[in-house]
Amino acid sequence: MGKTDIVTAEWQDNMVFETTVDGHKVIIDSDPSFGGQNKGPKPKPFMLAALAGCTAMDVISMLRKMRVVPERFLVKVDGSLTEEHPKHYNKIHVTYEFTGDDLPMSKLKRAVELSENSYCGVMHVYRKALELTSEIVIKPKT
Repeated sequence: MGKTDIVTAEWQDNMVFETTVDGHKVIIDSDPSFGGQNKGPKPKPFMLAALAGCTAMDVISMLRKMRVVPERFLVKVDGSLTEEHPKHYNKIHVTYEFTGDDLPMSKLKRAVELSENSYCGVMHVYRKALELTSEIVIKPKT
């Protein structure tokens, strides 16, 4: 059996919880329409953050090995929630945004493909549960 990760959520008051992830504390809350006080992010967007971080780390690691270092690299993840309960993401779109001059598209595509198909465990799990699409955008240096 592989490594086991443990995350805790300790109730503070109303809908505020202090979560502990890898020893780091993050406050989560609900928005006021659900009894929250907006003291922290809601839980579901962390699913998107987990995907963004997982694939971003893969891509930048592979690009460094390929000796391609963009001036800026941003991963944007858009999640579409269902309207019925239990509300959940049924579609996720990932945009890999690279900024720099003369960035080789073939290497950017290869790094993204390796992350999406071989390395990013978060993407692997999400792909089984929902529609997942992606795109690569290159912006010139300004």
